[in-house]
Amino acid sequence: MPGNCHEHRSLRISASRFGEERAPFLSPRRVAELLGVNMTELARLTGLARNTLAAKPGARMVDAALSPIVRILAMAGEMAGDEHRAAIWFKHQPIPGWAGKTAYDLVREGKTDKVLAYLEAVRSGIYA
Repeated sequence: MPGNCHEHRSLRISASRFGEERAPFLSPRRVAELLGVNMTELARLTGLARNTLAAKPGARMVDAALSPIVRILAMAGEMAGDEHRAAIWFKHQPIPGWAGKTAYDLVREGKTDKVLAYLEAVRSGIYA
């Protein structure tokens, strides 16, 4: 499917923006900077301890916790035009059907799958 190929390419490109230079892992610091949150808030968002994020940025558990957030930001960035607009959307735009909750709220509640499903629906034109 051409869409999947494009999606994987854009995710790789976007994910590389969230990594440390020349390192194969996601950077908690870069994700926090883009979202405009501190490491304590990012820890709450991911469900990891702040010390884990700070001390073990290359650990699989850190990558696994950051990966859905980066995927959401990559998809939203593709639709919004850039990652900064995506970050604003992530934090401030209520998602229809979720009683005023934002993507940030839903991710904090462990519902990243709901945000990803919403973005897929928007991309498919269901909520357009």
